Amino acid sequence: MDDDSRWIELDGAVNARDLGGLPTADGGATRLGRVLRSDNLQDLSVTDVRILLDDYALKNVIDLRSDAEVRLEGPGPLTRVPSVTIHQLSLFAEGGRHTDVAADVAKALPWQERPSDGPEQDRSTGHYLGYLADRGDSVVAALRVMTRTDGAALVHCAAGKDRTGVVCALALDVAGVTREAIVADYAQTGERLEAVLRRLRGSDTYAADLDSRPADTHQPHAAIMEKFLARIDEQHGGTIGWLAGHGWTTEDTDTLRERLLG
Repeated sequence: MDDDSRWIELDGAVNARDLGGLPTADGGATRLGRVLRSDNLQDLSVTDVRILLDDYALKNVIDLRSDAEVRLEGPGPLTRVPSVTIHQLSLFAEGGRHTDVAADVAKALPWQERPSDGPEQDRSTGHYLGYLADRGDSVVAALRVMTRTDGAALVHCAAGKDRTGVVCALALDVAGVTREAIVADYAQTGERLEAVLRRLRGSDTYAADLDSRPADTHQPHAAIMEKFLARIDEQHGGTIGWLAGHGWTTEDTDTLRERLLG
C-alpha cells in the first residue's frame, strides 16, 4: 500500500495516519481503520472530530502525554465526546515537583530531566528505553486498549513522533510487521515534521523546549528506531519477551494480532 494513502488529513493535527496497510513477514498486511496515530489533538476542528467519528469509528484515545502536559494544555475537543474514552497513559514517571502545574513550565515537563550528552541517536534511543523502564505499565495498557473491538483506537503524544513512535513500533512488532516497515512508519513523521514543530511552537507548553534544541535533533532518523528495536532484541529476546516481563500474556498477543490483522 502507498504510504501517502495512510495519511489522515485534518485541520487541527498534521501528523495523523493509519497503521493499516503495513506488510507483515508472512506476506499479509495490517488492517486499515483499526489503530491510528497522531500528534496532539488539542486543535481538532468540528470537521476533524466528525471525520474521526464517522470515517474511522473512533472509540478510544491513548494519550501518552504526562500529567503536566495534559494540565498545561487543557482539555481537547474529544474529551467532550461521550462515545470516546480517553486513556491517559503517561510514559514518564509521575511524581514530585516535576508534575506540579504551578512549577516553571520547563521543570514541569519530564523530558527536561533527561541527560543531554552523547550522540543524538544514542540519546534518543536512551529516551525510548527510558519509557520502557519508567512506565512499562503504561505501554502494556496502551497495547491492550488497541485490542478493543468497539471501534478504532488512536494513540498520540505531543508531536506523535517519540512516545507514539515507540508504542506503535512495539504493537506492529507484536503483529509481525516487517522491521523495515516498522522503521519506515517511524521515519515517515519526518515528512510532516516542519508542520508538527510549527504547531508545537504555538503552544507555551512546548515552544521553549523546541527552540532550545538544534533542528536536526527533532528528526525521526530511521537508525534511532533500528537501534531501539535491536536493544530490545539483545536485552529481552524481542518485544514479546519484554512485554512478558510486564504481565503480557500469550492471549494478549493473539488478541492484538487478531485486531491488527484480522
